[in-house]
Amino acid sequence: MSGPSADPPLLHDVLTSRVYDVARETPLEDAPRLSRRLGTTVLLKREDLQPVFSFKLRGAHNRIAHLSDEERDRGVITASAGNHAQGVAYSARHLGLKAVIVMPRTTPEIKVEAVESMGAEVVLAGDSYSEAQGHCDTLAEERRLSFIHPFDDPLVIAGQGTIGEEILRQARGRLDVVFVPVGGGGLIAGVAGYVKALMPGVKVVGVEPFEADAMYRSLKTGKRVRLERVGIFADGVAVRQVGTHTFAWAQQAVDGVVRVTNDEICAAIKDVFDETRSVMEPAGALSVAGLKAWVAQQGGEGQRLVAILSGANMNFDRLRFVAERAEVGEFREALLGVTIPERPGAFRSFCAAIGPRVVTEFNYRLAGREAAHIFVGLKTSSRKDAEDVAEHLRARGYSTADLTDDEMAKLHVRHMVGGRAPGVEDERLYRFEFPERPGALMQFLETLGGRWNISLFHYRNHGADFGRVLCAFEVPEAEMPEFRAFLERLGYPSFPEEASVAYELFLSGH
Repeated sequence: MSGPSADPPLLHDVLTSRVYDVARETPLEDAPRLSRRLGTTVLLKREDLQPVFSFKLRGAHNRIAHLSDEERDRGVITASAGNHAQGVAYSARHLGLKAVIVMPRTTPEIKVEAVESMGAEVVLAGDSYSEAQGHCDTLAEERRLSFIHPFDDPLVIAGQGTIGEEILRQARGRLDVVFVPVGGGGLIAGVAGYVKALMPGVKVVGVEPFEADAMYRSLKTGKRVRLERVGIFADGVAVRQVGTHTFAWAQQAVDGVVRVTNDEICAAIKDVFDETRSVMEPAGALSVAGLKAWVAQQGGEGQRLVAILSGANMNFDRLRFVAERAEVGEFREALLGVTIPERPGAFRSFCAAIGPRVVTEFNYRLAGREAAHIFVGLKTSSRKDAEDVAEHLRARGYSTADLTDDEMAKLHVRHMVGGRAPGVEDERLYRFEFPERPGALMQFLETLGGRWNISLFHYRNHGADFGRVLCAFEVPEAEMPEFRAFLERLGYPSFPEEASVAYELFLSGH
């Protein structure tokens, strides 16, 4: 069975699902602040209020509840680093079944403990979901356990589809667009399939991060696309390839997919907090980020828009990163690199040029006897306001670079301003990512070895599953082919950054 037409009727499966043995019907709440700001009616579907703080419990339990007695006796297994793991563990405990959860070694301890507290056996394997899934497949076969797929299963899809049933009933049919976060596609397949069957005029729009947009690319090309790599900030939707069943449903029933940046996700987390005083995980606020982007592009006056808040299993130590990026994502902060002449009174003149604006960050470093470079953050009201600020400074004679969208500047350079080394030669600058776990940084350094001198190194851990490093090497031009081959063998994703404006302004030795 390869698609919706061959699957059991979705409406029947949704209406006869077993989710309410463990899940609750969650409220559809008004979002008055967002509604006023966007000029439309915004409603929030509060799946963060489930017993495991995520919608995943619905699909997991519906699948497990439909296992045969023989399958139940064998026990269940799944691979997951997050919400699906907790859904399976919770459901298995409710039904008195043995559960094995395979999780990557990079999984934060808080999630491991949450699953273990529900009585499940946790097996840590690999550094990524795909590696954990491979070990899960081996264990399932060896121990004859029943595998519970996180998204690509008709009964899992039907369990998630109960959210669509609740939305239609709670909105009393008065709605225009439903925004759904997309990972593997189980949630949007269930919601879109159900909603379109009863109210085909209601649009269902998926939302994905730019760096994990497998559904967007698959719908665009007409076939399932497998991403070479995915960004893991919104780890709940960090999926390389959508499912066979879920993609078929999306082709039939989804009206489009909106993509958003990590900064826009951070801004949406803040929006939801302002409305509810609850803190969403990045994937949990994804639909709000998409709703805002869609309204900015399409307009939404007079419409009723629903955003599904899919989960709130946020690691506390990620909040510093979210708070740092939220204002940028809302276009309420601009980051600029400004060059001023190095002469008495120049610094004061620059401050006068800024005027009465609120300054959020100010880093100043003498770059030489001719000029100085300033990394400055300013409160703004919109993207256009930020552009106007930059143009105003340029009109006053200041060379000004807008660094608001420069990932390296936001993640590394703003913490390193003034780190110049005039004696460095043939410097090659790269960003790296490596799986975050105890000892991972030391292992990364040992892997780099000592073949080329490291002239710059900056590492930040902001609570994600991957560490980020900015690293520079002294590599003569004649050795570049060998160096590139070394990077290939290294095994860590790397991104050249030598053309970065932020690097030239604040870190380059020349």
